[in-house]
Amino acid sequence: MSLKVKKSQLPNAGKGLFTEKPIKKGAKIIEYKGEIIDWKEYEKRVIDNKDGYLFFINKKRCIDAFSTPQHKARFANDAAGIGRMKGLKNNSDYEIFDDKCYIVSRRNIEAGEEIFVNYTKEYWDCVRYNIKHNLNQK
Repeated sequence: MSLKVKKSQLPNAGKGLFTEKPIKKGAKIIEYKGEIIDWKEYEKRVIDNKDGYLFFINKKRCIDAFSTPQHKARFANDAAGIGRMKGLKNNSDYEIFDDKCYIVSRRNIEAGEEIFVNYTKEYWDCVRYNIKHNLNQK
C-alpha cells in the first residue's frame, strides 16, 4: 500500500495515516508493528508514561509501537473518539491473523482519504477516565 503520514483531519489528533491509492473493501492496509512485549512489561511502561500505542493480542503478546514511529500503522486515528468531526467515520478495523494485527478496510477507500480505525469503546472509556482522573488531581 502507498501510505503517507501527515496532519490529521481530526482536531488535536496530531498526525494521521492517509492512503495515496484507492483501497478495496476487505483489504489488509498495513500490519500494526512494534516491539513485542507481555502485559506485565506494558504495565511497567504505563507507570513511566511510555504508553499509548499498544495493541493487546493476549497477556503474553502485546504490540507496543510507542518507540517505533517508523511503523506507520500507529498513526491511524479513530474518527469516533474524543475529537470527532462531522462527516468523518471509521473506514477500517483492527483484525488479528495468527499472532499479527492488521488494519483492514471495512469499505472501499478513495485515494487521499485518511485511514480511520475503531479503537473500541473500552479504549475511549479508559481515556475519559484518565482525563477525569488527571483533572481531579489539579
